[in-house]
Amino acid sequence: MPTPDPILPGQESVWDYPRPPALEASTRRLRITHRGVIIADTARALRTLETSHPPTWYLPPADIAMALLQPSPQRGSVCEWKGLAVYWDVAVGDARLAAVGWSYPQPTPRFVPLRDHIAFYAAPFDAVTVDGEQVRPQPGGFYGGWITSDLAGPFKGVPGSQFW
Repeated sequence: MPTPDPILPGQESVWDYPRPPALEASTRRLRITHRGVIIADTARALRTLETSHPPTWYLPPADIAMALLQPSPQRGSVCEWKGLAVYWDVAVGDARLAAVGWSYPQPTPRFVPLRDHIAFYAAPFDAVTVDGEQVRPQPGGFYGGWITSDLAGPFKGVPGSQFW
């Protein structure tokens, strides 16, 4: 088990998040843009909070430019907590970003509020912000957490964190 980073004023530690994960509503402003096009803009997201992970944000479809999304042919994955995920591609002009979003059409009972909400990886997009701050993607490329300056790690996904 790693040693948690010191918590600075105004930060929360991902090591204080629970396992199994918690789900909470947020009024923070989230915005995703690519090639000058707004993909999503909301202050009505849900976030999952799991030990060692930065929050994963789930955005309501009403605040997503759904005309830019298409179901991805990528096979779904299973989350032990949330259920079977399906993936979404995003098309902006001639750019197609494959499997950059995911959702849970039939989430487990504990995570029913996630139904129809979509989470996005941060790395493929030109800008992903929380309250105007550009996020850093969770390391490793597998998990979809967004790292902001108000979080203390270390974060799952770094080399050697497979069994955290």
